[in-house]
Amino acid sequence: MPRIETAAALEERRVAAKGLHPDSARRVTVCGGTGCQAAGGRDVAKAFKRELDEQGLDGEVEVIVTGCHGFCEQGPIVVVRPDDVFYPKVKKGGVAEIVRRTVASGEPIEELLYEEPTSGERFVREAEIPFYAGQQRLVFGDSGRIAPTRLDDYLAIGGYGGLRRALFDMEPDEIIEEITRAGLRGRGGGGFLTGWKWEGCRAASGQRKFVICNADEGDPGAFMDRSLLEGNPHAVIEGMLIGARAIGASEGLVYVRAEYPLAVTHLAAALEQAREAGLLGERILSSDLSFDIRISRGGGAFVCGESTALMASLEGKAGEPRAKYVHTVEHGLLDMPTTLNNVETWANVPLILKQGAEAYAAIGTEHSKGTKIFSLVGRINNTGLVEVPMGITLREVIFGIGGGIPGGRAFKAVQTGGPSGGCLPESMLDLTVDFQELTRAGSMMGSGGMIVMDDQTCMVDVARYFAHFLFKESCGKCTPCREGLKNSVEILDRITNGKGRIDDLSLLEEIGEWMTSSSLCALGGSAANPVLSTIRHFRGEYLAHIGEGRCPAGVCKALIRYSIDAALCDGCHACAIACPVDVIRGAKKEVHVIDAEACIKCGACLSVCPQDAVLRR
Repeated sequence: MPRIETAAALEERRVAAKGLHPDSARRVTVCGGTGCQAAGGRDVAKAFKRELDEQGLDGEVEVIVTGCHGFCEQGPIVVVRPDDVFYPKVKKGGVAEIVRRTVASGEPIEELLYEEPTSGERFVREAEIPFYAGQQRLVFGDSGRIAPTRLDDYLAIGGYGGLRRALFDMEPDEIIEEITRAGLRGRGGGGFLTGWKWEGCRAASGQRKFVICNADEGDPGAFMDRSLLEGNPHAVIEGMLIGARAIGASEGLVYVRAEYPLAVTHLAAALEQAREAGLLGERILSSDLSFDIRISRGGGAFVCGESTALMASLEGKAGEPRAKYVHTVEHGLLDMPTTLNNVETWANVPLILKQGAEAYAAIGTEHSKGTKIFSLVGRINNTGLVEVPMGITLREVIFGIGGGIPGGRAFKAVQTGGPSGGCLPESMLDLTVDFQELTRAGSMMGSGGMIVMDDQTCMVDVARYFAHFLFKESCGKCTPCREGLKNSVEILDRITNGKGRIDDLSLLEEIGEWMTSSSLCALGGSAANPVLSTIRHFRGEYLAHIGEGRCPAGVCKALIRYSIDAALCDGCHACAIACPVDVIRGAKKEVHVIDAEACIKCGACLSVCPQDAVLRR
């Protein structure tokens, strides 16, 4: 790969790359994200290459394995470009027909197109599908169009144009001012203004300065950062280069989970390509910027998503946070000035420098600018990654883009912000998604997890689950977090086992307030959110568990009782056959009875009874 020595050479390379990969090029893009790979996406891509060769089209049409397309529920996803014909859940057996009719002749295949579950309407093009139509995919959209480890693909879409501007058209202070005027806030959870952080780091004195990308994404159900690194690693590299120029850093690190092997592979390949091209290393593009990036793999500790714990881990120490009054922009990694942002934040930086602060700030709300990528999971029809403008409502995300609740069941709650986020009820569905509103509602933006729950979800059990998760992941360094979570877990276990006391609620609230005000880091400071929000919005469920000895959602096994309604039972024996522990008594054609003491409460009898005679209380 020839080195790019100057800004002019970069532009020449970009024009050449655009000529090789024009928007009008005939391509078959196959999603190569982790989810689609698990569903057989790589085999589908190989099948397309074989079929194009057999039909004599291999020289005219290119097969590209891209990053994640976002609509994970529908993988493996194939999009035939430039017409953007969208095919979901593609199997190897359907490849030949797609090549023959769509690739060769431009004919969409009706029966293979995406069908909207609620209306039954079929859609030809990717952008027309309601899941995509409601989004604004500024940061994430390119992941579905380019080969993630091919530098020329990134250059063809304007890649490293923001870096060229930062190096030759702007002084470091002007870069920081541009980021500040854009209103970019950290997408990793804290929401701190990125420009302010960079300004503090630039002003700090130190022999060395570091730029760090936090890719230690540990929230259950969250995979935004992983997918960005898998699908468009050069955007993150470019963002870090611009940040390095702004603060005066020469060393960069990406702290990424070892459980993200594909992200690590793609990032490593992109870093090597950037070095070979002269976009990393000494005197980049013959400028005064010398900067390189290395990868450090984390061991999967959730607390290492916290900035100071992450830096301690990078130094080879235990991943424990430290007091916040010592600012990392002044005393960070190796006690040197350090700027740390997460993957999504870095990927926003080139976009701002390319389109300008005003254009970026025009998207979103007064205090929350731009777009945000969410991992939309749980009891939702359209599972996947969505990128939406700040200020959109929860209702628009869940029922518009997400397609609502499967099986027509009732919506119950949504948790935003990961395991430390709050659970918001139906009455708050019209809440706007931005940093201030979610925090005021008792939840948080977090890194972008959004877990949807239906009426079969027990909110007490949800609080118990996240308390257990955070208790296991806490470093245990400070007493409020360590003892507060330990006691919260014990109380919630007691309630879900039918042994709760009425004063447990006030005790949980008191512990939560203590943890929030006194914990050393954000893990402990926000750990009470799931408990406090469920008590606030779903207090009746707690009271049912404690005062009535029942779980309204039928989830907590200790509080469930199965019985058979004698008036409805016709003695068909289906329940007895299905019972795995043989605790249902009664001859055929006679009323059956369940031995409640021996019942393991698996629900098999309930699912097979044709007369709906099995009762669960």
